[in-house]
Amino acid sequence: MIILNIKLNTSYINNIEYDRKFNEAFRGKLSKEFIRGYEWKYICLYRKYQANKNTFWGKIFKYKLHKLENKTGISFEYNTSVGKGLIIGHWGKIVINGETRFGNYFFITHGVTIGRDIRGKREGVPTFGDRVCVRANSTIVGRVKIGNDVLIAPNTFVNFDVPDHSIVIGNPAKIIHRDNATEGHIPLIYNS
Repeated sequence: MIILNIKLNTSYINNIEYDRKFNEAFRGKLSKEFIRGYEWKYICLYRKYQANKNTFWGKIFKYKLHKLENKTGISFEYNTSVGKGLIIGHWGKIVINGETRFGNYFFITHGVTIGRDIRGKREGVPTFGDRVCVRANSTIVGRVKIGNDVLIAPNTFVNFDVPDHSIVIGNPAKIIHRDNATEGHIPLIYNS
């Protein structure tokens, strides 16, 4: 017999408040339209699910995430590893493998796929460091390590390790070393 914990874990409140400050540092004062928009709704629901994953409430939040996924195309596949500081730049098709691991201060926008490779030396899923920005229509696949302070430019395909302080651009992708690579993308107060 499985007994589910029915107590709501409210630790998500701190995470949502942190995400609000993180988004404000990037966007400025959050407008009423943004607060009512899909990006913010997804972040809040994601944090509630993250804090209550293995509880009765987690099942409810998972169901609500699924419903919101059908409207927005955003699918974190119930991945609960995103650390503090999350920005969803624009809603639209976003797919993140449920086993991918993330650090803190993550920015993602529409058209992104983060997935696993099913064969070869890179079989597995990516791992991300802190202060990573993944721009529109990019794909990251396989057991690769994305370092700290990394900007993945729009329309980039990544299936290799990326060192800290890098901009990755193109298909085939190339790495450009740059200190403060995420400046202007990840709010500077979180870039140290």
